[in-house]
Amino acid sequence: MSETTNFGYEQVAPDEKTRRVRGVFDSVAGKYDLMNDLMSAGLHRAWKRFAVGISGVRPGSRVLDLAGGTGDLARRFAQRAGPRGVVVHTDINGAMLAAGRDKLLDAGLLLPTVQCDAEALPFRDRSFDCVSIGFGLRNVTRKERALAEMCRVLLPGGVALVLEFSRIAPPLARAYDWYSFNVLPRLGRIIANDEASYRYLAESIRVHPDQEELKSMMEHAGFDRVDYHNLAAGAVALHVGRVW
Repeated sequence: MSETTNFGYEQVAPDEKTRRVRGVFDSVAGKYDLMNDLMSAGLHRAWKRFAVGISGVRPGSRVLDLAGGTGDLARRFAQRAGPRGVVVHTDINGAMLAAGRDKLLDAGLLLPTVQCDAEALPFRDRSFDCVSIGFGLRNVTRKERALAEMCRVLLPGGVALVLEFSRIAPPLARAYDWYSFNVLPRLGRIIANDEASYRYLAESIRVHPDQEELKSMMEHAGFDRVDYHNLAAGAVALHVGRVW
């Protein structure tokens, strides 16, 4: 039986998912930041600040930001790591990477920028103090491979941060579903001229592993200790994995 994976609610071949996800982000790159602000009422900025705040990144740290997109996390990490540190900004999607590079340059930051696949990182073992992926893991075709790669490139004592949509508290689930499947696609149509990509966003959240399942996946990938923090009543969760 041939291997399949999910693209939203569809089951597709892995290569097909990779192709379709690339198409989604090629389409939305130009309006990505604006849509994030509208969809989350600006809360995504607080979630990212929280992630960076507990990362342990300090002056001189080496940080790898995967699926870095428009550079929000990379910029915050660079401010903490300072001129003695290194923050590598990566994404598999060229359009998103270019948008992030330009935004970082506008902020006065010239960071190493690498187009690469989170499932096969072009970095040596034990190279970074911190590896992050913000709102990108659910789009990865083989999540277990990406998690194993994150573990591989971390130095002993290093930390991995996975900031992602997750399972909201049950009392809010019906309202959240209505918002996700009615408001988000409509915003996508009006703002980004792309309703389908934001319907995929809503579906991809529903098929992404919940908090406990993702914790188990990270432990299986080799992390020695994994904790998670629910944000926005669990609509978003920050998983923190450590290696020793």
